[in-house]
Amino acid sequence: MRFFNTAGPSVAGQHYLIDPLARLDLPEVLAMIEQQRYFVLHAPRQTGKTTSLLALMEYLNRKGHYHALYANIEAAQTARGDVSAGIRTVTRRIADSAKAHLDQDSLSDLANRLATQNDPNSLLAGFLQAWALQTERPIVLMLDEVDALVGDTLVSLLRQIRSGYAQRPKAFPQSIILCGVRDVRDYRIHTSHQEIITGGSAFNIKASSLRLGNLSRQEVAALYLQHTEDTGQTLDAEIFSELWEDTQGQPWLVNALGYELTWHDRELRDRALPIDLERYKAARERLIQSRATHLDQLTATLREERVRRVVAELLGGRAVEYSFPEEDLQYIADLGLIRRKPLAMANRIYQEVLPREITSPIQDVLAYESPWYITAAGRLDMPKLLEAFQQFFREHSQAWLERFDYKEAGPHLLLQAFLQRIVNGGGRISREYGLGRRRTDLYLEWPLDQTLGYRGPLQRIVVELKILHKGLERTLAEGLEQAADYADRCNADEAHLLIFDRREEVCWEQKIWRRREEYQGREIVVWGG
Repeated sequence: MRFFNTAGPSVAGQHYLIDPLARLDLPEVLAMIEQQRYFVLHAPRQTGKTTSLLALMEYLNRKGHYHALYANIEAAQTARGDVSAGIRTVTRRIADSAKAHLDQDSLSDLANRLATQNDPNSLLAGFLQAWALQTERPIVLMLDEVDALVGDTLVSLLRQIRSGYAQRPKAFPQSIILCGVRDVRDYRIHTSHQEIITGGSAFNIKASSLRLGNLSRQEVAALYLQHTEDTGQTLDAEIFSELWEDTQGQPWLVNALGYELTWHDRELRDRALPIDLERYKAARERLIQSRATHLDQLTATLREERVRRVVAELLGGRAVEYSFPEEDLQYIADLGLIRRKPLAMANRIYQEVLPREITSPIQDVLAYESPWYITAAGRLDMPKLLEAFQQFFREHSQAWLERFDYKEAGPHLLLQAFLQRIVNGGGRISREYGLGRRRTDLYLEWPLDQTLGYRGPLQRIVVELKILHKGLERTLAEGLEQAADYADRCNADEAHLLIFDRREEVCWEQKIWRRREEYQGREIVVWGG
């Protein structure tokens, strides 16, 4: 029985699968191969690159005109700047792949023989030349995880490929596809001599860069409907719009949510039970809290300075497209963290994961285990919660903000960490960022009947976060309008507006306050911080 795949290449007949060749621009790829081009295919992690390349290899070999070979060379990463070890690993991985996919056993002997005779800076070129000369068909070589290589090893690989370019197709591969997370232009290679070499200069024979995109809305729906076709288990139609907003078609997220729904939810292993929206929302929350490998790899990029600058502005609601260098925006988009025009986080799940990851050290030390914030009627006591946050912010904000890499969004993130620890005790929190409008919106849902959970009555609360700018009255006017609009869209029972005053010359007695305002018939509680 097929299932949703979240690890490794997808296999037809074993996994629910969108045709991997349909995800490539196949006519463009075939044209570049025919024209003897060397080019790049890049995409964020776990978007289907390997699956597509393996399908391309099988397609070309089935046609019978080329010897097409896929090889993953990530193992050479551990060699780092040791060119001899790194290039030997690359040649052996190509030889091993040729044995597995092309039944060409002789390349292993060739790789071993050349390794004892050749300078490592000519070993790969010599190996590819010898292979091309002895085979009867032109070679199409696909090297995956190229950007995992480090330092002099990566420089040597790129330059050896470049050195044989003029000998193609008779004495070198007709076409080479370099595949990885980043485009070659974004390689920043630090050599053992402390030089910084860009991938573009080391591999200036690149004809084009292709990016493997996300699934389309139609493909996401088609993938899930394969489950219905196989098992008869139905999905509520309203799930699909939520699924799209949560993932924007990011393949791993789409599959991971499907697996959460159809397998990790043990009750839904009974295929006679339909999958409804509330089951879907519960699966989404479990996935967000799981800190799966894919999400951990994603958050690891937050330590890069060029990533941090953009994400910090996004989290604070201040980012606009023209605020950043184009090359930085494109790099972060290539990593899959953001989408462009308009500038935004890549999808709603990443929008939830990133602030939780950034603030996890704070959440770990917040000791709020007792239900002091729950009323006798089982409701969240938001005034009590926000009063406690004001005091927490007054006592601890300076120390925490000094430790933050994300100081620009610090007040917003502190509040989110504070509320996240509370809400994780039984509620749900969602985030929106009003980009360019200096705002962050939080939407809290709290079940009022624990036996029914989210299927029963809910307390719905909106919290609007603003940074004081251009005076209190102007910030207040903007915030009231935005909070009221968001509360109406969420059908919220109550609305709160927090205005953070970051001016160092203003004392805490002036910053900490509370008052009630009315905007278009809706009461909004306004808090200073």
